[in-house]
Amino acid sequence: MQTFIQETIKDILKTTTSFENVTFILPSNRAGVFVKQALKDAQVTGFLPEILNIEEFTERVSGIRKIDSIQLLFYFYKIYKELEEKPDAFDVFSSWAFTVLQDFNEIDQHLVNSEEVFIYVRDVQRLRNWSVKGTFQETELMKNHFAFMEKLNEYYNALYSFLLENNVGYQGCMYREATKNIESFLEAHTQKQFFFIGFNALNKAEEFLIKEMLASGNTKTYWDIDESFLNSRHQAGNFIRKYKTSWKHYQQKELSIVSTNFSQKKNIQLIGAAKNISQMKYVGELLSNMGNHNNTALVLADESLLPITLNSLPESVESINITMGYPLKDIPLTSLFLSLFQLFISQEKLQKKASKQFYYKDVIKVIKQPLIHRLLLIENRSVSDEITTAIHNNNLTFVSKDFLDSYLVKTEDTIQNLVGNLFMFSGDVSEFLNTVLELIDSLKSIVSGLEKEFLFRYYTAFMQLHNLQLEFGYFSDLKTLYQFFKQLITSESLSFQGEPLAGLQLMGMLETRLLDFETVILTSVNEGILPANSKQTSFIPFDAKVQYGLPTYREKDAIFSYHFFRLLQRAKNVYLIYNTENDSFGGGEKSRFITQLELLKKDIKTTFISPKVNSNVQYKKDVQKNDAVLLKLEELAKKGISPSALTNYLYNPIAFYQKKVLKIKEFDEIEEEVAFNTLGIVVHETLRELYEPYLGKFIALEDVKQMKPKIEEFIQKNFRIHFKNGDVTTGKNRLIFEVASRFVSNFLNQEIALLKDESNQLKIVAVEKDYEAFITVEGIDFPIKIHGQVDRIDELNGITRIIDYKTGSVKPSDLKVPFLEEICDFKYSKAIQVLLYAFMYLESENVKENSEMQAGIISFKKLQSGFMKLNFSEKFRGEDFNVTPERVYAFIEEIKMLIKEIYNPEVDFIEPSELPF
Repeated sequence: MQTFIQETIKDILKTTTSFENVTFILPSNRAGVFVKQALKDAQVTGFLPEILNIEEFTERVSGIRKIDSIQLLFYFYKIYKELEEKPDAFDVFSSWAFTVLQDFNEIDQHLVNSEEVFIYVRDVQRLRNWSVKGTFQETELMKNHFAFMEKLNEYYNALYSFLLENNVGYQGCMYREATKNIESFLEAHTQKQFFFIGFNALNKAEEFLIKEMLASGNTKTYWDIDESFLNSRHQAGNFIRKYKTSWKHYQQKELSIVSTNFSQKKNIQLIGAAKNISQMKYVGELLSNMGNHNNTALVLADESLLPITLNSLPESVESINITMGYPLKDIPLTSLFLSLFQLFISQEKLQKKASKQFYYKDVIKVIKQPLIHRLLLIENRSVSDEITTAIHNNNLTFVSKDFLDSYLVKTEDTIQNLVGNLFMFSGDVSEFLNTVLELIDSLKSIVSGLEKEFLFRYYTAFMQLHNLQLEFGYFSDLKTLYQFFKQLITSESLSFQGEPLAGLQLMGMLETRLLDFETVILTSVNEGILPANSKQTSFIPFDAKVQYGLPTYREKDAIFSYHFFRLLQRAKNVYLIYNTENDSFGGGEKSRFITQLELLKKDIKTTFISPKVNSNVQYKKDVQKNDAVLLKLEELAKKGISPSALTNYLYNPIAFYQKKVLKIKEFDEIEEEVAFNTLGIVVHETLRELYEPYLGKFIALEDVKQMKPKIEEFIQKNFRIHFKNGDVTTGKNRLIFEVASRFVSNFLNQEIALLKDESNQLKIVAVEKDYEAFITVEGIDFPIKIHGQVDRIDELNGITRIIDYKTGSVKPSDLKVPFLEEICDFKYSKAIQVLLYAFMYLESENVKENSEMQAGIISFKKLQSGFMKLNFSEKFRGEDFNVTPERVYAFIEEIKMLIKEIYNPEVDFIEPSELPF
């Protein structure tokens, strides 16, 4: 395969013997390396030609230096502030200034009179709102918009003049100035010979420059176009056809070079893949099946997939050259700097600046960053782990600087100061930037390889921001800097270095200009990506762009059409992969370019791929009871099994095994909001304290009334104990505090209503009392201890009531037990608990014969249901609430069967196929 560059060099060598005064002008830097290689392959001796990209050439002709985009924004804001009486804040300004600068750039590149454009836009908008009857009234917002459009030209003129005074400019400015200087440039370089190689879509300034240089007689252009597109109405040849017909130069001369490569036989495969990750995994398979990756290009139409692509490359790819930049936002180190910003932004948002406290999640996020964690290592343990543990143990929602210092003091002085300074911010943005630069400088000693590259890239970024802040001072606060930083990491990238002539070439679509490869793998060939969608970010509407010859989405579609089909011209093997799923942006619909290609080439192979799905059988978790497990179960029997543990076994034996045998505890999260179990504990403890003084006594109506003023005091006290370091004065926690108070208050109101009937006699027997009892099971050599805490036992009119409080919702049907022999089922879990309490009570207390006893639940969420009792009636609406010793011991016989199952070595712990929840 002879590439376009090789063909061009071969043609140039026919008329050029020396390259001493020759300049090659190319669309991109990347192609320059391949041009030099082609000259070497052609055995050119002597001086090489000077090789410039179009931007470098324009900079030379214009005589002004290109300015950095961030510095340009700061200059623009300086001009803007001078022109406006009430300028926007920098963060508001930057939100629209990038778009304005982009419009300025296009206006200059296409040599359009800026005043005419902006007046046209203003007048068109006014005409749209004009009414014959004169009834239309401009709103204040519309007036501001019209005034803004009129001001744009003023901004443009002031900025343009300022840049020229400082001998700098953006790309469009350089182009406009180059057109003014081209005549004098050519006069100064009459001995020079210029070759423009591989261009396609030229802006008006580039057209002007090339036409002027062609007219001077010392310039030649080489177009990379195939006759399939040039001699038809195909979109890919739009621009070059226009130059051929409209340029005076081509009325007498033919185009160089027009190839016939596209019509030759090619192996083109069209692959539909489900989702982006499937595309990249398939690319990995393709590459792993290729013996050699030289002369192979992997082109990403969607450049945001670079991180996924790099992780999908097979080991067989020994060398790779990446021309795309790795976005800063995807670098792991980015999260460190974002977390530092978030630390102080949250502090201000949560109004903790004065107390110098930080939200615990932000603190943990900073100290758990890999590099900070590494800094805080002391003898294979990290102070960051100690801080995290202490925050959890003390349930600290907000962490003070002093608290952190008490742990950082264990580190070396330099580390203590460095990390400690990360939690200090006086309000001076320059000081914050200095702290970040010091951190980066210190971290470089503990990193190597790619991490060091990441640090250096961020060092240059923060140094630039620091210098701009010192010069201009536009970052009024940290929030403004944070917003700008997020814009920066989205637009900036980390450049890769590689061997451009060997191995796999990984590039974006625009980087393929001038380059030809035998094998091309092109991904994300979807509508909305290739070509991009028609949405434009501009203050200049579509009709105005058409009127003044500014590029619209139609021109951009033609540009991408050219790049797509040019890439395929000389390729022998082409793999076009697109996303078949329509549940994401750019997915589902294959590109129109594929449809066009299918009309031009009839032998395209089409396949669809999807991830391999292994139909693995989901086996139930099964744990056999070995000697170690049985020993743990024996220890549990001695220590005691609670009613909730037995119901947990009924729910899921594996959960019982994990909790009671393996002693696995749930991780204690910091309670920012009062947890449901904490609410329950507070309510239980408050009722215990209120009723404890009346143990063994009959309680009177006045006694309950005297409890009510104490509710808030006891609730507050118990929240302080059980919601450690928590704040119940604001937000959702305040609502939960009020719920707890309401639960207790409503409960006491119910008691008052009960005692208002003087015939009712209520005696408090026990509150929150611990009970235990032993069960002897045949076949088990040791007794099984059952223990638990009964919330309340009282006597109402001579009937003993065993009461369990529930802060959750309970229905009377949950306590209906018509057949005791069926009770060992999780749906009877609440009934099992209260019956076990009744059993422990019977075993522990001297209960008189024939004494009446009831057991049940009071639900704080359903207090209107009152005391919901165990109901043994077999009838649908029947009532039988009497808890007799016979019924209790009949129930225990069923529990013995359950215990025998738990302790049977032959019965494994097996997870149920379906859990209730």
